Amino acid sequence: MNINKALIAEAQSKAIDISASLALVDVEMQAVNAEINRQITSDVALINQLGAYIINAGGKRLRPATILLAACAGQKASVAGNSTVISLAVIIEFIHTATLLHDDVVDESSMRRGKETANELFGNAASVLVGDFLYSRSFQMMVSINSMRVMEILSHTTNTIAEGEVMQLMNIGVAETSEQDYFETIRRKTAILFEAASLLAAVATNQSRPIEQAMRDYGLHLGIAFQLVDDVLDYTADASEMGKNVGDDLAEGKPTLPLIHALARAEDNDRDTIIAAIENADRSTFNDVLKIIESTGALAYTARQAREHAQLAQNALAIVPESVWKNAMLDIAAFSVNRTH
Repeated sequence: MNINKALIAEAQSKAIDISASLALVDVEMQAVNAEINRQITSDVALINQLGAYIINAGGKRLRPATILLAACAGQKASVAGNSTVISLAVIIEFIHTATLLHDDVVDESSMRRGKETANELFGNAASVLVGDFLYSRSFQMMVSINSMRVMEILSHTTNTIAEGEVMQLMNIGVAETSEQDYFETIRRKTAILFEAASLLAAVATNQSRPIEQAMRDYGLHLGIAFQLVDDVLDYTADASEMGKNVGDDLAEGKPTLPLIHALARAEDNDRDTIIAAIENADRSTFNDVLKIIESTGALAYTARQAREHAQLAQNALAIVPESVWKNAMLDIAAFSVNRTH
């Protein structure tokens, strides 16, 4: 069995069904979905059409679920009646959706979650502008919450995401990108929104500063683990199961951790192959690059890094009182590294 098949087999053997965990906040999520539909409404028809398409495109909505579970874990009770928590979950989902719209334009992506991307159907201009609408709607909702702390956290988060996006853009085609630069990019681009989600849950339920820090650390490491696994799946997953094209990162010239690790350990000829693939954004060499990645243990290394961050996420919750919601958060951390799509 080759390395990538072994990784998939291991993930399948440890796969966790988080449907029961998500069911714990089903009532809260229904309130979130209702508020999403209310807030996305506009008298501009294209916003309604494109917004509905991307919002209803599928996915587990793990970022809003993270807020809801963390808030329930903090209160040790349902937060269905906490309008601030519900609004924050919607804001996080809108920010995430806006970044997806912008990412797909920048990356020239044509498929996400097994469907055509919004930019493929509606065009780049419409996708960017509706993404802007979702950002601005998010800030309108932030203002209505009337909390300077919330505004501070979310304004910092959105600015950091933008910095991460630019850092990733600067790294495209740059084969000498360091592992340190890579981790800083994914911290800003991906992990910061998970971090904000869990932190805001603690803030909105008036938790102590130690609990706030625990929730913040949980979200940070959860987000890093998710991104690392996504980077592995770009080389190992089945396209129909993953819902996007395998090898997209290579086709976009993105030096992700498997490539960075392999480049540091490959023989000269193999190094030349990887460098050329990154610099030329060349998907045609995918099979050759995959063999090099496998031979250098880069996929196993990346998966190991993901497991370490998932463990750090779980460890962060040690001071959080026991509850079914805390257990669900632990399960989501385990799920983040034991999935095949």
